[in-house]
Amino acid sequence: MPDQGERYREVFPFRRSWIAIAVLLVFDVIFLIPTVTTFREAVSLWSKPDDLFNLVAALFITFWLLGWSIAPLLMTALLMILLFGREIVSARPGMLEVFVGLPFIGLAMSYQAAAMRNLRLERPPAKSGKSWRGPHAVFDYGANTGEFGSDLGDMDLAAIKSRIEMSTGVSLRSGEARPEELEGAWERDSVRGLRSALNEVSAPAPPEPAADEPPVSLGSPSTLMLILANMVPLAGAAFWGWSLGLVMVLYWAESAIIGFFNLGKIIVVGRWMALFAGPFFLGHFGGFMAVHFLFLYTIFVEGAFSDTAASGSLGAVARLFLDVWPALVALFLSHGYSFVRNFIGRREYLGRTVQEQMSEPYSRIIFMHLVLIFGGGLTLVLGEPTPVLVIVIALKIVFDVRAHLKQREPRGNPPPVET
Repeated sequence: MPDQGERYREVFPFRRSWIAIAVLLVFDVIFLIPTVTTFREAVSLWSKPDDLFNLVAALFITFWLLGWSIAPLLMTALLMILLFGREIVSARPGMLEVFVGLPFIGLAMSYQAAAMRNLRLERPPAKSGKSWRGPHAVFDYGANTGEFGSDLGDMDLAAIKSRIEMSTGVSLRSGEARPEELEGAWERDSVRGLRSALNEVSAPAPPEPAADEPPVSLGSPSTLMLILANMVPLAGAAFWGWSLGLVMVLYWAESAIIGFFNLGKIIVVGRWMALFAGPFFLGHFGGFMAVHFLFLYTIFVEGAFSDTAASGSLGAVARLFLDVWPALVALFLSHGYSFVRNFIGRREYLGRTVQEQMSEPYSRIIFMHLVLIFGGGLTLVLGEPTPVLVIVIALKIVFDVRAHLKQREPRGNPPPVET
C-alpha cells in the first residue's frame, strides 16, 4: 500500500464501461451456475466413496470442477477490477509512487522524481489497448514510460503536475534522458522486471551461464537411474510373480508421478502464470488419469490373471499400490532426480512456454500406455503372462529411455533475454 505519510495522495478510479461490466457479469453468472451445481455433486460423491467406481466419479467431478473454475474465477477477478480497480498516486520528497489494483491488493511502482520527464496528456486511439483509459497522464522514465489516470483534461494535468512538484520538491523537466538515466541497476532490474512480469509467459531469465555440459546420453546419471528404476518392475514380473494388473497399476502411478513433476515444471516456467495454468493442468490431467485408471482396472486388474482385486473395494485397490511400493519409490526418485538435475540444473526450462509444458506429458504417457495395453492384451490372449509380460516391460524400458533422450535433445539457442 502507499505510504501513509505522503504529502500528496490522489485516487484515480479506473474508467468504467457499464456495458462491458454487464456483459461480463452475465457470462460470470452463466459459468458460476454449473460451478455451484457441480460442487454440490462433488460433495455428495465424496460423502460416500465406498468403492472404486464412486471414488473415480468423485475424482473426475472434482478435477473437472478444478479446471472449469478457472474461467469464473478469472471473470470474477476481472469484474472486481472493472468495478473497484483504481490507481493511487502519492508523492513525498524526491519520490513518486503509483499503486495499481484493488483496495489493499495491488502493485506499487516507485519512481525517482528527478528522473521523471515530459509529463503529458495522452489520448489513445479508440481501438487501442489503452482506449479504456481515455485521456491519461504519461511520463518518460529512463528508456521507459509510466502512466496513470483516466479521463483527465489539460487542467487536471496541470494541477497534478503542480502538486507532484510541490510534494517532491523537484521540478519535472522536459527533454531527452541523460546518459546515466539509461544505465544502472534501476532500469535493468526494476523496470525490466515489471515489464517481464506483465508480458512474459515463457521461461524466466536464465541464471549466470554455467560451464558447457555434454548432452544427456545413455550413460548419463539420469538415464541410468531411469533404467534401474524400471528394472524393479521387471524383477517383480520375472521373480516375484507380479500380475499384469499390478504392472498396469504401477505404470498408471508412474504417469501420475510424471504429472506431479510436470506441475513443478509449469511453476518454474510460468511463475505467476502458474496460479492459473497449474489448476487448469491439474483439472484436465487429473480427469484424464481418473478415467484412465478405471479403464485399466476394469480390463486388466479384474482380468483373468488378477487375484488381488475384490470387486473394486477401496481396500483391495489400496493393496495394489502397497504391493508395488518398491517400484513406485524407485520411479519417483528417478523422475525427481531428472527434474532437479536436468530441468533445473541443466536449465531445460529456457525457451519453454506454459502451453508447451502443459501438453508435454501426454505424448509420452499415451504412447507408453498404448504399448502396455497392446502387450497386456497379448498377455491375456496367450494365457502365459510371465514371459510376455517381461517382454512388454523390457519394451517399455526401451521406449522410456528413447523418450528421455529425445526430450533432452538440444532445442536450439534460447531466446535472447531483453535488457
